[in-house]
Amino acid sequence: MDASFTPEQDGIRRTLRELLRSRLGPHELRAAVDTPAGHDPALWTALAEQLGLPGLALPDRYGGVGGTVTDLALACEETGRFLAPSPLLATAVLVAPLVLALGTDAQRADLLPRLASGTLTATLAVPGTHLATALALTGENGGGGGNRENGGNREGRGESGGGDWAGGDWAGGGRAGGVQATRAGDGWWLYGQADQVLDGHSAGLLLVAAHTGGFARSRTLLFLVPGDAPGLVRVRQTALDQTRPQARVQLRHVDAELLGDETTGVLPALAAAGDTAAAVLACEAVGAADQALTRTVEYVGQREQFGRAIGSFQAVKHRLADVYVQLQAARSAAYYAAWATAQGERVGGLALAQALEALRTAAAEGIQLHGGIGFTWEHEAHLYFKRASGDELLCGPVHRLRAHAADTARLFRGQEVTV
Repeated sequence: MDASFTPEQDGIRRTLRELLRSRLGPHELRAAVDTPAGHDPALWTALAEQLGLPGLALPDRYGGVGGTVTDLALACEETGRFLAPSPLLATAVLVAPLVLALGTDAQRADLLPRLASGTLTATLAVPGTHLATALALTGENGGGGGNRENGGNREGRGESGGGDWAGGDWAGGGRAGGVQATRAGDGWWLYGQADQVLDGHSAGLLLVAAHTGGFARSRTLLFLVPGDAPGLVRVRQTALDQTRPQARVQLRHVDAELLGDETTGVLPALAAAGDTAAAVLACEAVGAADQALTRTVEYVGQREQFGRAIGSFQAVKHRLADVYVQLQAARSAAYYAAWATAQGERVGGLALAQALEALRTAAAEGIQLHGGIGFTWEHEAHLYFKRASGDELLCGPVHRLRAHAADTARLFRGQEVTV
C-alpha cells in the first residue's frame, strides 16, 4: 500500500479548497441553506463543470473522470471542511454506485452521464428512518452484507441471520408502512412514505427502496422515480443539520421503473454502497473536525485573559493536543477505509465511528474555548457540532457503528453483543 497521494489528488484537493474558500464563507453558507434547494445551484454547477466532482468515481465511458472512491473521499474531506451544502453525497455517493452496479445497460447509458455531469441530481429514498439499516451500517440489512461467513448473497426469507430485517423488512415487509411496490401492467406502482431523504425535496431523480412479493416471495427492490412524477409529494423538513437538507417523500400510486431486473441482488449492493458511503463520510467528518480545530487554535491565540493569550495556558494546550491526536487517528482510519473499499475490505463503518467522535469532540471543545461567542447563533461553531450529531442520526450512533463492526469481524465469538 502506497500511502502517498498522487499529484492529481493533491491538485483536486488544492483547487477545491481554494474554490470553496472563495465562494462559501459563513454568510454565503447561511444564504445557501436558506434557498429553496438548500444549496447554491451556481456553486454546484462550478463543482460539476470545473472539477467534475459528481463523476469523479464513475468510469469515463459514462462521462465520468474514471477515478476511485479514494479520490471522491479526499474531495469530500474538503467539502466537509467548509460544511458545503450540495447534492454530492446523495448523487455521487449513494445513487450513482447503485445505478452502476445494478442498472441495465440502457439505464446506465441514460442516467450515469447526466449524473456525472451534474445536470441530474438524485437521492436514495428509504422507507421511514431506516437509512442506516438499509445500508447495513448498524446491523444486517437482510442481504448478508455484514457477515462474510454467510457469503453475503442470501436474500429474503430470513436466510442471512439478520433478525427482524432478514428479508429486508425495513422496506415494508408486507405490513402496513414502508413503501410497497405492486405491478401495474408492464410497469410498477409505488405507495408509501420515506421520512429522512437527503435532498429529497430538490433531487431530479429518486431511487426508492420498496418491498414487494408478499409473504411467499418477500423481497426488496429499487425503483427509479422522476422528481416530477404524478402522485409524488415532497416536503422539506426542518433538520438538525441545516447543511444537510432532508425531506419527507410520499408516494401515492406513483409510476416507477425497476432498476435492473427482479433477480437483482439489491440488499448486498446496498450494503456495499453503505460501506463506501461510510468511508466517504468519514473523510468528510475529518475535514470538518480539522477546520473546527484550526479555527479554535486561531481564536485561543487571539483571545486574551489575565494579560496573555488563553492559548498559552497549559490546560488549553492539553485539551487541544488531545483533540489533535484524536483527529489524526480518525484521519488515518478514514484514509485507510477509502483505500480498502477498492480492495473489497469493508471497514467504513468503523472509520465513520471514529471520525464522528473526533468531529463531535473538536466541535464541543471549539464551542467551549470560544467562550460566550461560541454559544451564539451567529457564530458558525455550532454548525460543526450539528454536523456530527446530524450524521449520527442519519448513519447510526457511534456505539452502534462499532458494535456492528465488532459483530461483523466476530470479535466476540461465542459472546452476545448488546447494542
